[in-house]
Amino acid sequence: MQNIKNYNTFTKIEPVNKGWSSDKKYYIETVEGRKLLLRVTDISEYDTKKAEFEMMKQVVAMGVPMSQPMDFGTCDYEKSVYSMLTWCDGEDAEVVLPSLTETEQYVLGIKSGEILRLIHSIPAPVEQEEWSSHFGRKTSNKIEKYTACGIKIDGDDKIIDYIENNRYLLSGRPQCYQHGDYHVGNMIISPDNTLSIIDFNRSDFGDTWEEFNRIVWSATVSPHFATGQLNGYFGGRPPIEFFKLLAFYISSNTLSSIYWAITFGEKEITTMKDQARDVLSWFDNLNNPVPTWYLEKFYV
Repeated sequence: MQNIKNYNTFTKIEPVNKGWSSDKKYYIETVEGRKLLLRVTDISEYDTKKAEFEMMKQVVAMGVPMSQPMDFGTCDYEKSVYSMLTWCDGEDAEVVLPSLTETEQYVLGIKSGEILRLIHSIPAPVEQEEWSSHFGRKTSNKIEKYTACGIKIDGDDKIIDYIENNRYLLSGRPQCYQHGDYHVGNMIISPDNTLSIIDFNRSDFGDTWEEFNRIVWSATVSPHFATGQLNGYFGGRPPIEFFKLLAFYISSNTLSSIYWAITFGEKEITTMKDQARDVLSWFDNLNNPVPTWYLEKFYV
């Protein structure tokens, strides 16, 4: 780390062993009392990480409460690339939410939806491939890999049928900048109950509504938060067209999560199979696109 700018001001360096990213992460404190997050990656990721850092600067300039980009460069004698970000004080939202009232959970969900709408105001590049072509190909690949992986989930025929019968929903979808992994595991709630967003390392461009494919994690922790997120994003109850696409994107993710989990062992495979069971239950075996965790009484 000696090659990192202002390294001589660091008074504390602690590894952060959380999340699924391949980045090495460290909590930093400086002589000035600043708290920072250092992410270090192999130099082969330089262009990707540079683009990620520059996009984060655009997002923070819009007023999104988040881990703010501070410095970018190479280290380890140019064998690695690093990003220095501000540290968000607080605890993971998935830990804090169950201790809050239902109304507090819902209000924080509203805020998360408003934040996401702001993030999505950054348009995708004009040269971006048409969405139905891009995601249609991606979906076919997911079905193929799931079929070949050797692990099956009960009700997979209902999931695959829903996907095949609703591919037309992808046509003409607008694209924007995406956080890429937007759920309660990548949100921090401060001691005064304010929300911040972290971990933009999976950011990309795609359909505005595809971003909700990770809401399954939020809904499992707090249906009130997940309901608030949808209402906050749409300024009221989402249209039925959204729910149909939500079911499509969650179905697609459900299949890919099974073969993804194989690398991480039996525990993760079980987690993803359990989630697939939940998905089928939420959507009444894909007969109803409005999930059961969406709480109509909190309609704004």
